[in-house]
Amino acid sequence: MAGQLDQAGHCGPARYLPIAEHGLIGDLRTVALVGTDGTIDWYCCPTFDSPSVFGSILDADKGGAFELAASVPAKTKQFYFPDTNVLITRFFTEGGVGEIQDFMPVSSDSGEARRHRLMRRVICVRGSIPFHARVAPRFGYGAQPHRVREHDGVVLFESEDLSLALTATVPVECDDLDARAAFTLEEGESEVFALDQVGGDVMPRGCAYSEAEDEFAATVTFWRRWLSASRYRGRWREMVHRSALTLKLLTYAPTGAIVAAPTTSLPEQIGGERNWDYRYLWVRDAAFAVYALLRLGFTGEAEAFMNFLTRRVTQCVDGPSGPLQIMYGIDGRTDLPERELDHLEGHQGSAPVRVGNAAAGQLQLDIYGALIDSIYLYDKWGQPISSDHWDEVCGLVDWVCDHWDQPDEGVWETRGGRKKFAYSRLMCWVAIERAMRMANRRGLPADIPRWRLARDAIYRKLMRRGWSKELKAFVQYEDGDVLDAAVLMMPLVKFISPTDPKWLATLDALTAELVSDSLVYRYDPQASPDGLRGEEGTFSICSFWYVEALVRAGRVEEGRLAFEKMLTYANHVGLYAEEISRSGEQQGNFPQAFTHLALISAAFNLDRALG
Repeated sequence: MAGQLDQAGHCGPARYLPIAEHGLIGDLRTVALVGTDGTIDWYCCPTFDSPSVFGSILDADKGGAFELAASVPAKTKQFYFPDTNVLITRFFTEGGVGEIQDFMPVSSDSGEARRHRLMRRVICVRGSIPFHARVAPRFGYGAQPHRVREHDGVVLFESEDLSLALTATVPVECDDLDARAAFTLEEGESEVFALDQVGGDVMPRGCAYSEAEDEFAATVTFWRRWLSASRYRGRWREMVHRSALTLKLLTYAPTGAIVAAPTTSLPEQIGGERNWDYRYLWVRDAAFAVYALLRLGFTGEAEAFMNFLTRRVTQCVDGPSGPLQIMYGIDGRTDLPERELDHLEGHQGSAPVRVGNAAAGQLQLDIYGALIDSIYLYDKWGQPISSDHWDEVCGLVDWVCDHWDQPDEGVWETRGGRKKFAYSRLMCWVAIERAMRMANRRGLPADIPRWRLARDAIYRKLMRRGWSKELKAFVQYEDGDVLDAAVLMMPLVKFISPTDPKWLATLDALTAELVSDSLVYRYDPQASPDGLRGEEGTFSICSFWYVEALVRAGRVEEGRLAFEKMLTYANHVGLYAEEISRSGEQQGNFPQAFTHLALISAAFNLDRALG
């Protein structure tokens, strides 16, 4: 990490790469963030939600990193090997051009899958370049000690809970904590570094040049074969496919869980406290992701997610959030205690760093609509659901019929007290309406009269008390006077006609109050306190919802321009964090599934409207 403390002795941004200056690699069990400077500064092993091994994105000094870069001044550029999740970082120096190929092999063999191999192949493609490497793991979020030893040409980093083995084709020197190497490559020459998790029946093994070549070819083949199933042939194929590849990277293969994001505590505002752990499955996010992947033809991921819910989620009607929690661990666990890591300073000094998530115990009624909508689509586009699964759906719908009219924390997980949020009511309506469609289409048994009464009651109440005559708009909560971008979903879920006068007036009000050059804020925290200090940026999923709402309202050219503007806020390899700051910087956890699935949906519907 370059940079020093600033003159006042504070942690300056020079010690941290911006969030957007990263690409993502992974093996469908965990991921690593690779900076444009060649440093891996985020890597949890062996799974998404394990403690970090490299975490310098959250603390430049204590977090740990795997540095690999040219030893002379260089300009860098980063891109993905076409149609894959293999990341290339190029170094342009006075003496030549070099590149690092970063990837994690995806293996179906259980032993090899447990290796979680990080592969780093360095190549000089022109001239001559000196390189240096520093492998500095810091186990347990930088809090767990480790020792370093060499054995049969392998460097072993050993902590109480985890051991890693480094093999390299160049000489490596070790001290008490780290391993280092310095070497020069001439044109056409390459060197290889491989970092494996070892222990149990997974033993250290070498990584010769030929093996690295084979692993590279196999990883490229895996990703291209997976992507070839996509049915999308529209105008924004490159961005849509990059979003699909990203959503796949956020999938935990052993269970089918899809994490909301692979990071924790990347700040929604530099210096602010809105820092959360997103390395879990949110029912809402995962259900929307299934919708986006089904749109593209990826039915296998949808099936895996459905299996996750039916096999691993234990329904508990007496739970604080009803039959479902809003989120689960990637292995299906329900206990996700939130704590702060006081020894880490946070990204650019943005403390606290949190692990776990206390929102797991919140009541968020909208998740039932998101889930049942995805089940409805899977039943329609994937495979018809089983009779046992239908019985579970009926149980969920019956619960929604009894509980839809209570206050909850809402889609934005506010910590400012429960309200009767319009979006929660909207998605309860979706839950019942989609279940009725399934029952009618397939002739399945259901208490349709009871469901219809509840569905219609929600509709009437939302139309009456979710509508503000003063604002001429649907509002955040019943009888309120605050706008909320979540209501952009109203026409998207077919609750209201996209050309209904009430909806068009709402769209105008949202445009006037919450939209900034096509970017959309969720709500105004000053007008609707959410229990947290500080501000936040525009919320990227809302910006893509806005595109869809414009398109469905017949304002297609306006929607297309908003979509094209949104694409300019992606980072250099097409990835999005949760939010975008006033200056256009990515903020929040990165990359975020929510944003990429909304991009896919917006592109799909915009394409259809343009013909």
